[in-house]
Amino acid sequence: MHSVWRTLDRGTLRDIALVCLADAMVGAAFGAIAVSGGLPPWVPVVMSLLVFAGGAQFAAVGVVLAGGAPIAAVAAGLVLNARLLPFGFAIGDVLGGRWWTRLVGAHVMTDEAVAFVLRDGDPRRRHAAFWACGLGLFVSWNAAVVLGALAGGGIGDTAALGLDAAFPAVLLALVLPSLTERNVQNAPLRRACVVGAVVAVAATPFLPAGLPVLLALTGLVLAVRAPAPLPDREAR
Repeated sequence: MHSVWRTLDRGTLRDIALVCLADAMVGAAFGAIAVSGGLPPWVPVVMSLLVFAGGAQFAAVGVVLAGGAPIAAVAAGLVLNARLLPFGFAIGDVLGGRWWTRLVGAHVMTDEAVAFVLRDGDPRRRHAAFWACGLGLFVSWNAAVVLGALAGGGIGDTAALGLDAAFPAVLLALVLPSLTERNVQNAPLRRACVVGAVVAVAATPFLPAGLPVLLALTGLVLAVRAPAPLPDREAR
């Protein structure tokens, strides 16, 4: 683990720390909302340890607190977490070859950790960034959920604090540097992001929460690059 921290530069470590801080704020809000809505404190704590998926946790608890059936809550969480499947294909190289590292890596995989991996091309830094962000978020999120659950209804109106904006703001800050680089390699990425965003925004008024995000994956079609040219036989 010590080698992981030595591999990353100070800027990346700072960004990871800021991400952990932002997610901790949301985690505290999640614990407080769940308990103030009537759930026992142990429910959000155990859910965070076993599920560890902020959006899916909010969706599932929201369904339960609204009087929905448990199966509907599970379905809502699965729909939101379906995006992790293509994420796993995109960063499979950083999880290692052992079955237990892949199992732990799959559990701590988050949007933020994937964003850190995709913005770097060096294998060692990709590996270090994923584990530093994934494990850091796991610790900070669960600790914050415990504090939020203990606070319960004492926080008051958590929605008035605007904590729900922390997730998209952090992800946007991580992705923007890659999108603003003007080079040929990033052109397909920019097109995919624009198309995906347009599709998601257009579908949001008509589809349940979670489905517009999945539809945004259609933008990946534009990110498929043309095959590399074959080597010139005359150069051999």
